[in-house]
Amino acid sequence: MIQRVQTVYLLLALLATIICLCLPIGSIAPKGMGVEVEVFNLFVTAGQGTVSFSVWPLFALLLITCPLAIAAIMAYKKRRLQAKLCYWNIVFCLAWYVYYAFMVLNNFQQMGTYHPAFAVCLPFVAMALYAFAHRGIMKDEELIKSSERIR
Repeated sequence: MIQRVQTVYLLLALLATIICLCLPIGSIAPKGMGVEVEVFNLFVTAGQGTVSFSVWPLFALLLITCPLAIAAIMAYKKRRLQAKLCYWNIVFCLAWYVYYAFMVLNNFQQMGTYHPAFAVCLPFVAMALYAFAHRGIMKDEELIKSSERIR
């Protein structure tokens, strides 16, 4: 299982996703007087512990990819299922970026100047790793098919 490069890609993508879930994804500097607001995937904190859970779909979209990645790692004998799980993880990461852009353009810009953090690039890194894993899985599938034709 671990000797396949696809498994390493899937583990690294899972790690990038978990790190993104834990780190802040941005901050909002207020227009006037006020406290800087920090944005996480699950909540938005402002000042003296004021918390808003208005961004919970960001957390949910990334959280869905975690069990799918674990299932893809465990399904190493079922290459087609593994490839489909990689595809769906890419779709959920893209959906995360779409909702993130929606939140930045509609909600965060009204509050002040938005500054993205490093963790915003981690779902893109995960998408690239899922794409590499998908390509490796498909190469393995073609290798198995070609070896069956030779027999």
